[in-house]
Amino acid sequence: MSSRSFAAVDLGASSGRVMLGRVGTEELALTVLHRFPNRPVRIGGTLHWDILALYRGVLDGLGEAGDVASVGIDSWAVDYGLLDASDALLGNPVHYRDGRTEGTAKKVQAALCPAALYSATGLQHLPFNTIYQLTAAQGTPALAAARRLLLIPDLIVYWLTGQADTEITNASTTQLIDPRTRAWSRLVADALGIDLGLFPPLCEPGAPRGELLPEVLDETGLTGPVPVTAVGSHDTASAVVGVPAKCANFAYIATGTWSLAGLELDAPVLTEDSRRANFTNELGVDGTVRYLRNVMGLWLLQQCLTEWGGPPLAPLLKRAAAVTPLRSVVDAGDPAFIPPGRMPQRIADACRRTGQPEPGDRAETVRCVLDSLALAHRRTIQEAQRLSGRAVDVVHIVGGGVHNELLCRLTADACGLPVVAGPAEAAALGNVLVQARAAGVLNGGLAELRSLLHRTQPLRRYEPRGTSVAWKEAEARCA
Repeated sequence: MSSRSFAAVDLGASSGRVMLGRVGTEELALTVLHRFPNRPVRIGGTLHWDILALYRGVLDGLGEAGDVASVGIDSWAVDYGLLDASDALLGNPVHYRDGRTEGTAKKVQAALCPAALYSATGLQHLPFNTIYQLTAAQGTPALAAARRLLLIPDLIVYWLTGQADTEITNASTTQLIDPRTRAWSRLVADALGIDLGLFPPLCEPGAPRGELLPEVLDETGLTGPVPVTAVGSHDTASAVVGVPAKCANFAYIATGTWSLAGLELDAPVLTEDSRRANFTNELGVDGTVRYLRNVMGLWLLQQCLTEWGGPPLAPLLKRAAAVTPLRSVVDAGDPAFIPPGRMPQRIADACRRTGQPEPGDRAETVRCVLDSLALAHRRTIQEAQRLSGRAVDVVHIVGGGVHNELLCRLTADACGLPVVAGPAEAAALGNVLVQARAAGVLNGGLAELRSLLHRTQPLRRYEPRGTSVAWKEAEARCA
């Protein structure tokens, strides 16, 4: 079959984009159609997503797409919109960084102990997982009036097509899915008083999700019918499809606002050791499991730049590269770094509490952040290997972090493994590849899709330098 074009809508926590992917048996190319900011809004003390502005950005991007074989939607996880009986949106979705979930962990633990919750869902404890958000929302007028709950990418799909379903890779981040059965965990829902009837039926990547509505065709200028295809709607699920691995023994780090570091497995790891290490078993494409841990990611650096008024990053990275290595490090997985604001000061405070020198200038702060992220990558990948029994030969970095050469080099040094950096737009590429396979342009499993990535995408390899002794010593300082 000749090559065809597919539209990938990729919504990240700080920006959205609509990409056009041209796919053939020896062709895989992306073109940016439209980029738009994702700016949360605080109203009445609550932090919301501006979901209508995001939808407007999606429509504007699709209006530039031309003739496409299908459309796929992916986004960040855990957040949702509530619809009433008339399918009207009951307010802008609440942002996962909002403080409403404070204290809900104790309520959840009182209903279901952490060991039982992990055994049922395999998900790491994160204070903003959907179950904590729904626990915080209990008793509110919005939840009382809700007749349907749609995760963010499912909400966009519903507005585009009128078809409501719940894509499985994103559903698995709610902490309401059993990773062994890939079905809802009624044990968890019943224990927490969560009505699973709010969720539409589950669907798998590759399934049809309806066609663009006539009103959407009019708005975008597209000529119908234009099908919408289920992809890995959690952006990390699509990004892992977009890892250009040549063998099974690889680790991945999907970098962006978060660093999601881990392995691709055939079955979940539900041991008590895994729970204590705070690893998650999220579901992936083709029946896979994304065994990973969330690390704070480039959020730390983004927040520092915001605090400093948005200076150019390249000069700061050049100066940071000359700073004494591992002078000071912090725990990049510390939940204290989740809220926005005052990030340089909070990093300095963390260094002082652990008896390390506070960064003296911006370059030292940037180096502290990148050393700390590389250290967190090292710790996570080492523990993932130990807990899963899967050895790793190479680390793939995908997402926005591939442009940060210093972070890639430091990660190779810290892990003591080669790092292959690229592609930056892994989520959009994974999105497009799943669509292309569903349309019959491509055949085979994930290995075949990744082979096309490896043949067509620019990649850069970083070899580890030196020994791991200094990294071990630094690890002890932020433990």
